[in-house]
Order: sequence, then C-alpha cells, then structure tokens
Amino acid sequence: MAAAMDKAAITAYLESLDGVETDTTTPTTFFFYGSEHKFPFVTIKTCDDDLDRASRLDRAPETYRLNIGLGKATYQALFGGAAGNDPDFAALDRLIPHPVYGKTYWVAILCPSHNTFQTMVKPLITEAYDIAAGKRPARTTNQ
Repeated sequence: MAAAMDKAAITAYLESLDGVETDTTTPTTFFFYGSEHKFPFVTIKTCDDDLDRASRLDRAPETYRLNIGLGKATYQALFGGAAGNDPDFAALDRLIPHPVYGKTYWVAILCPSHNTFQTMVKPLITEAYDIAAGKRPARTTNQ
C-alpha cells in the first residue's frame, strides 16, 4: 500500500480554501466555512471514543480518519441507497460510509494515500465545501 498522506498536508489544503476556519479544541479537527461555525463540512478524527470505535484509530499514533459531508446524490452514487454492504470501517485508503454518520451522507477514508487524495478525495471535498459555502443545495435527510 502507498504511504498515507500526512494529515498536516490535508489540513493545510483545507485551510487554503477561501473562508475556511478550523476548530482544534478537541482531538477531532473541524473545518467550517465561515466564522459562524454552524456545521463542519470536513473533520479529521485521530482517536476512538465511546460512540465511535469502528475505525480502530487508536491502533497507531499516525492513524486518522478524514470525514466528508456530501450531498445525497453523490453519496448514493458512491454507495447506493444503503450504507454499503457491511464495509470494513478499519480499512486504510478506502472510501467508506462514515461508521456513525453515513445515514446523513457522510463518507470517510482512513489515511488516504496521496494518489487517492488527489483523484478521489479532493473532488469530494470540493462538493462538501460548495455545500457549506451555499454554492450547492444543502444536505437533507428527507430528499
């Protein structure tokens, strides 16, 4: 498997987007569009907690999960109407439904490689950013 992209490089990329603000007051880094910090469009989670242990983030210090909130159509194009067929939430460099928030059209990827980030993840971040910035319709669960 290719080496994982450094989470600091992903953070730098996200922070380079116009209007993005970061909250690092918890072990999870939240990326918001605008100063209101209404709802993150991307998060980087670095440790397990009581509600979310599926990705086994505590297995090594460098393990992290990049989470991206998408629109319903994109999510369904990726995974169909369901949240996939029993995905391996601990697999590295593989796009999966978010283990907790997949029902609200969030996807996740653990330690993406540089190639995966460039070819698969960046376009998804662009969609999430556009939704947060109001350039695309917001995510809804009743569409």
